[in-house]
Amino acid sequence: MKQISIALLFCLCTLASFAQDGKSLDLKEIVSGKFRPENIYGVIPIPGDGEHYSQMNADGTQIIKYSFKTGKPVEVLFDAATARECPFKTFDSYSFSPDGGKLLIATKTTPIYRHSYTAVHYLYSLKRNLDGKINNVVEKLSDGGPQQVPVFSPDGNMVAFVRDNNIFLVKLLYGNSESQVTEDGKRNAVLNGIPDWVYEEEFSFNRALEFSADSKMIAFIRFDETEVPSYTFPVFAGEAPHIAAYEKYPGEYTYKYPKTGEPNSKVSVHTFDIKSKVTRKLNVPMDADGYIPRIRFTKDPNKLAVMTLNRHQNRFDLYFADPRSTVCKLALRDESDTYIKENVFDNIIFYPEYFSFVSEKSGYNHLYWYSMGGNLLKQVTAGKYEVKEFLGYDSEDGSFYFTSNEESPMRKAVYKIDRKGKKQKLSAQAGINNAQFSTNMKYFMNRYTSLSTPTVITLNDNTGKTLTTLVTNEKLKQTLDGYNVPQKEFFTFQTSDGTTLNGWMMKPIGFSTAQKYPVLMFQYSGPGSQQVLDNFSISWETYMASQGYIVVCVDGRGTGGRGAEFEKCTYLNLGVKEAKDQVETALYMGSQPYVDKSRIGIWGWSFGGYMTIMSMSEGTPVFKAGVAVAAVTDWNYYDTIYGERFMRTPKENAEGYKASSAFTRAGKLNGNLLLVHGMADDNVHFQNCTEYAEHLVQLGKQFDMQVYTNRNHGIFGGNTRLHLYTKLTNFFKNNL
Repeated sequence: MKQISIALLFCLCTLASFAQDGKSLDLKEIVSGKFRPENIYGVIPIPGDGEHYSQMNADGTQIIKYSFKTGKPVEVLFDAATARECPFKTFDSYSFSPDGGKLLIATKTTPIYRHSYTAVHYLYSLKRNLDGKINNVVEKLSDGGPQQVPVFSPDGNMVAFVRDNNIFLVKLLYGNSESQVTEDGKRNAVLNGIPDWVYEEEFSFNRALEFSADSKMIAFIRFDETEVPSYTFPVFAGEAPHIAAYEKYPGEYTYKYPKTGEPNSKVSVHTFDIKSKVTRKLNVPMDADGYIPRIRFTKDPNKLAVMTLNRHQNRFDLYFADPRSTVCKLALRDESDTYIKENVFDNIIFYPEYFSFVSEKSGYNHLYWYSMGGNLLKQVTAGKYEVKEFLGYDSEDGSFYFTSNEESPMRKAVYKIDRKGKKQKLSAQAGINNAQFSTNMKYFMNRYTSLSTPTVITLNDNTGKTLTTLVTNEKLKQTLDGYNVPQKEFFTFQTSDGTTLNGWMMKPIGFSTAQKYPVLMFQYSGPGSQQVLDNFSISWETYMASQGYIVVCVDGRGTGGRGAEFEKCTYLNLGVKEAKDQVETALYMGSQPYVDKSRIGIWGWSFGGYMTIMSMSEGTPVFKAGVAVAAVTDWNYYDTIYGERFMRTPKENAEGYKASSAFTRAGKLNGNLLLVHGMADDNVHFQNCTEYAEHLVQLGKQFDMQVYTNRNHGIFGGNTRLHLYTKLTNFFKNNL
């Protein structure tokens, strides 16, 4: 027996040395993006041309036209170096006019919030003269200062944009003459054509401004936020970037932020007749405290689609409004016992005779097809799976294109359903597939990834046939071959109440069942989110696995991909079931023979930070340490749209807010906690951190805290990210 044991040990040591021949992962390299897969960004299918797409070159000096069939460059559409009267050397982004004949080119882009920014825009015509040549002249859109959300009219002869919360119109056929459409825009008071902070953040858009199909009318949403309470945070001189004006005395930033139960902006929809200059207010039949998350002009110039939600967000209405008579007619209503998810809005696409709609009314998100009269023509998809995105409809052959997770909640594939209802899978590989179609639905660019495969980008025809491969990431694979990289593997387990949960696990290189390892759990856990997906990533978690930790991630109840019942079971009591499931995960891991159950940690960011605190305070002392980054600590501190979607208002759901608060269970906090927050977080306010920290102080609970000057919810800039992840690494090494 002794001889066999020595021989076995020798074999294991030899295998371990083979496994560890490569280099160790370096935290600085991971944070720097060295192992980030190559991708193709900013692809825009060229309007009115189903055969080509465009893309900026890497250094932001050219816009290049590519063939959807071959992936090869066809021509340079714009070159800053050779364009005439071009005052810039590089640019940040661009967009086409609907007819594909003109470009809007953005320079000097300055971010505002998550989706919004100002930029100095330039016009460039792609139309050819009689001699076949392009004028090649760059023209400034406006001399009045940077613009927001510029949009072309469908005929390409006008551009509307927002400056200082007012709408302006530039007529290109009249020497780029500029006129002002609204006059009442004012910071922290009235916004025209752009959403307020909470709409932008939670309904994910930055433009509330549309032209009619005949280019005769403009429609816009007006936001009156005068009654919305303000939030102020200090701004210091700081570094990376340094603000010289605040070197001696700090400044401050004040903006309107409606917290749960507080007043929202009053919203209304208006139309502007370009010829007569008459502005009208539409008679939208909605609750006084309701939301208008989108407006869209249909292909019919007399039909403006106005989407509304009640404040509880459990009733969605789609109206067709006449922009001149101001009369609105209800075309569709969808209702829920809980809430309507925000993925509805952008999955509605209007065609001349039809429009698409997605709904969870069957218990799973599926695609429905309506006439422009509002009649349901058919349910396109059905089954115990979720449609993720509606990609488009081919009017020539009546086919629908979409992605769904029919194969597995952890995967996503591209599908086509023909007019007879026959379904065909177009993506070949199992994993995560994301498709971008040409304007005529004849081709698509597919981005594929799986646990073991960095992004592979192919061009395909609409039967799924691969025409060419654009990105293989072979170089990254070769780089990774030189390193010891822990691999993710999927697992499932059952909680004590019989719920099956999906997870992934990374074991250290040279893992042995004879050893006992510490466990680090990572999660986000927010409603509808998914972290357990069949996709590739090399992250800080990979680094920690390489440092001898078993790293685990489990999607608990409330997360997405498994239908409405699983996702919405946390309604009115956020954080309770989710924390229970993370505790159950820790108990399950602690029962494994290769785990040291006295050394289990947990961490997360944003909702994941909230979940870290809730799980460490659940009452089961299973976590030795945890890190909560940018965490919500009480839903009274968070915004109306997100907070009330899942919790209703504090007045309506006092018990739910109490149960969901980190303060309520703070006395049961067990383990070493590190709180991390950016002081300029406009999303999850630093207030969440400071008030909770003070509560722990008064309870006599020790904790650690790391604050980042002038950093927002993303906590980045200069050396900040490396500092953050070094802090996390050291904290867990010291405590686990």
